[in-house]
Amino acid sequence: MTTRLNMTPLFRQSVGFDRFNDLFENVFQREDNSGGFPPYNIEKSDESVYVITMAVAGFKEDELDISVKKDTLTVSGKIADKEDEKKQYLYRGIATRGFERHFRLADHVEVENANLEHGLLKITLKRHIPKEELVKKISINQ
Repeated sequence: MTTRLNMTPLFRQSVGFDRFNDLFENVFQREDNSGGFPPYNIEKSDESVYVITMAVAGFKEDELDISVKKDTLTVSGKIADKEDEKKQYLYRGIATRGFERHFRLADHVEVENANLEHGLLKITLKRHIPKEELVKKISINQ
């Protein structure tokens, strides 16, 4: 069952928020089949700096892929070799399945860098607001 929100009252008071409507539409349409894997945190470390930290234990750098297309950051992982299939596990709690996570980025947010250390993938994002879009004071002529 898909829930559809009527955003008309909100848009009566807004100008230029077409993508805002799309964001709400995607919240209700996109299914999350990941089962919460891999777990992640999103931190705001500065006024314009954000860090996404994902727990990707067992993945090597070349098995992870980070890409940005338009306003969507996609992080995916796929373990290449299955040499552990020969092993007999009594208990297997460390997931080694592939994954794909999508993060919607606001306007002017760009990926600065990514770092894999101790099984944690840290992706640093920064908001770069162009000079022409900063607040401009308008004086009133007399």
